[in-house]
Amino acid sequence: MQEHTGQRFFKLLNSKLFYHVLLWGGVVLIYSIIENITTHQNFFFTVSNNLIRLAILGGSVYYNIYVLIPKYLATKKFSSYLGFLLLLVFIISPIEVFFVYVKSQHIPEMQETLLENLNWSFVPNLFVLGTSTLVKITLDWYQNIREKQVVETQAMQSELRFLKSQINPHFLFNTLNSLYALTLKKSDKAPEIVLKLSEMMRYMLYECNERYVPLHKEVNYIANYLDLERLRQGNNVDITFETSGNIGEQKIAPLLFIHFIENSFKHGAGNHISKGFVRIRLSVEASLIHLLIENSKPDSPLKPVHPRSGGIGLVNVRRRLDLLYPGSYQMKIDDSPKLFSVSLKIMLE
Repeated sequence: MQEHTGQRFFKLLNSKLFYHVLLWGGVVLIYSIIENITTHQNFFFTVSNNLIRLAILGGSVYYNIYVLIPKYLATKKFSSYLGFLLLLVFIISPIEVFFVYVKSQHIPEMQETLLENLNWSFVPNLFVLGTSTLVKITLDWYQNIREKQVVETQAMQSELRFLKSQINPHFLFNTLNSLYALTLKKSDKAPEIVLKLSEMMRYMLYECNERYVPLHKEVNYIANYLDLERLRQGNNVDITFETSGNIGEQKIAPLLFIHFIENSFKHGAGNHISKGFVRIRLSVEASLIHLLIENSKPDSPLKPVHPRSGGIGLVNVRRRLDLLYPGSYQMKIDDSPKLFSVSLKIMLE
């Protein structure tokens, strides 16, 4: 019971109604203190006067916020808005004075003061209504900024999911093709490939849903992929993978490096008739990650190969880098007659 009461109280404190009541209560208190000092009337009498003003002025403020601003100011009808706002002030000010005047009939000096200051009664009302306009504009601007940020974040996350969905099936299909070829040959390597593939699929399906993953998991995924390639390539390709530095819980975008590694086999060393090589070095220094991949190239390709700087794979990787590490990465591609290399440096937060 006490827990439910506490939850209701906490919910009340975070409601708009509470803040509106608090705001208008403060206005009444300030107006009452000022009036009490200037008129020397009973404090509770001045509070009751300002409660009358509150009913009229408060209604005018909400009319301004929910009718005049959306209908005229938001549609850039500035002259019409200013005219209606001034008209509202000139309507409510005499009404306020009239009600307080009638209520003060047993205090002639109070009535006299009200009539003498009638011309000045417009000023505080214009100030309050003008302030409500500024507050409404500021809050709407802040809300628009927040909504824009949410939309941009959702759009970026959707695009990242789309880019990853284009990458993942590519690895799967290549591996399944290799597995199919080995099973036709009844190779003893098939069970090991199935195990490696299972670990890779578990990582892609269950651990890559986050925007960032621990670096050591990404390194383990790369190691599994290279083990799979060693089984598939046999002695045709010399594969080395070296790591240096403290590789641990640093956060990195998942499946970011694998495209370059897979590409080095698809378009480079894997096309060799004789022995080729793939050399991969991953180093971590403070908040800098440096990936360097080098692979040999065939002397005369069996078929034309698309330029390495093009294709949907590299375009996707560049786009992911731009989204995830804007201004915080450097990528250099060197395509020489005998060697292809990719150097990627990423500054982590």
